[in-house]
Amino acid sequence: MLKKEFDVIIVGGGPSGASCAISFAESGLQVALVDKASFPRDKTCGDALSIDVINQVSWMSASLAEKFKEYQNKIASYGVKIFSADHSSIDIPLIYKGAKGCGYVFPRLDFDNLLFQHAKEYNNIHVFENSEVKKIEQTKDAVIVTTKDIQIEAPIIVGADGAHSIVSKQLSDIEVDKEHYCAGLRIYYEGITGFNNDNMIELHFFKDVVPGYLWLFPLADNKANVGIGMLSSAVAKKRVNLKETLQRLITNHPDIKERFKNAKALETVKGYGLPLGSKKRNISGERFLLTGDAASLIDPLTGEGIANAIRSGRIAATHVMACFKTNDFSAAFNKSYDKEIYDKMWKEFKISKLLQKLSTYPRLCNQIVRKANTVKYIQGLLIEALASVDKRKSILSNPKFYLKLFFSKNKD
Repeated sequence: MLKKEFDVIIVGGGPSGASCAISFAESGLQVALVDKASFPRDKTCGDALSIDVINQVSWMSASLAEKFKEYQNKIASYGVKIFSADHSSIDIPLIYKGAKGCGYVFPRLDFDNLLFQHAKEYNNIHVFENSEVKKIEQTKDAVIVTTKDIQIEAPIIVGADGAHSIVSKQLSDIEVDKEHYCAGLRIYYEGITGFNNDNMIELHFFKDVVPGYLWLFPLADNKANVGIGMLSSAVAKKRVNLKETLQRLITNHPDIKERFKNAKALETVKGYGLPLGSKKRNISGERFLLTGDAASLIDPLTGEGIANAIRSGRIAATHVMACFKTNDFSAAFNKSYDKEIYDKMWKEFKISKLLQKLSTYPRLCNQIVRKANTVKYIQGLLIEALASVDKRKSILSNPKFYLKLFFSKNKD
């Protein structure tokens, strides 16, 4: 078997792994980027990219940002449309730095490939595709990764290999916790009608799905990403068949059934798991770091994980460079990586977890949506909350919000 030595091994070529690799571009370190698939490859996901994702792409590389800008198979989305169980809805435009902003809906098949192919352009990034990791061993001085064709050795490894991470399974103590895990399904459609002119992504908080929601995200070429996600503990407790629930809602629910009347499914339903960031974990150890879904960094309310995947990959690269500078790859030194990750993300995770709990009360969701349509104060707060985690925190702790929510009657 062929054997090679590198400075860093990254397992997983998705957004966190590719972003981590790109962040090593000027480091002088020799990096092995290993993935079990060959790119482009599909990734089951909602495909929505926030402003945060777009900004981080720009920060990583000007040329990457230009490639993203020029890519055709994406659609600009200017906000979120929320539907409550009582058939009320509210449009929440995306505001960025005081002006109209936009995110994108961009199939992961293309977005992930864009990042991955860019990483391959750097001479110090050595890519191994179609290389599923079979075994990971730790020695006193190195980590050894074995695939079917090659054995790779390095002083440190970054696990960026998703919800079912082999790096996490073999090196960490993280276990699946259904209270902090979401089950999701996705299916692509063509010909769904009724999206608004701003191509807002839609979240439908139907009572059949809480805590969770059904989503409709518009894509380019008259296509759409349709899916459903629900907290795994609730799925188990209520014995929910998500596939049947999704089909029943599409076929029968009065809010959406007419929109699917002439629509065509483009694939069979795909399932996936979402490890949520609502619980702190040990995401590093002796000679290893975990990033993205492998580190359970998905927003507990929205299920969005791409921005945190990219951010964690970038933070991991910076930390690994510090490991080499100090010649310290120990679990104790790597704890500073955990601290930085949670310093940046934990506040938002806590607020999203609280909102996830509130979403289990359909009457409260109904009240918020109805009042946001009639009370400008509530509507303005929702718009601001979409853009700022600090604003979400201040809203939820402000008694005036609840007074306005339950007692305001007219536009103010």
